[in-house]
Amino acid sequence: MPRKKYPANVVGPQIRKLRGKLGLTQEQLAANCQLAGLDISRSTLGQIEARLRYVTDDELMVMAALLGVALETLYPEELLKRYRGKKLKPKADKASLG
Repeated sequence: MPRKKYPANVVGPQIRKLRGKLGLTQEQLAANCQLAGLDISRSTLGQIEARLRYVTDDELMVMAALLGVALETLYPEELLKRYRGKKLKPKADKASLG
C-alpha cells in the first residue's frame, strides 16, 4: 500500500518502543501475535511500526495485551493530552438527523 500524505497510524512508534523495552524482536512479537490468533508477519509488524499500515481494533487490543500495557499506552502522549478531559461535541447536521 503506498504511503499517504499522513501516516497510516499513530501507534507504530509506541509499539516499537515497548517491544524494544521487552527485548522482543519483530519476529518474536509477530509470532506471539500469531499464537494469539492474529495473522501478522514480521514484515507486517515492520510496516505497522513504520506507520505505513493501518492497524485494526483487534490488532491494537492483542498487541497491548502481549506488550503488557493498557490500550491507551499505545497512543502518543501528546495526542492523549490533546483529548484527555475534553468534552467533544459532535457537529450534527440538522438534515442528517432526519
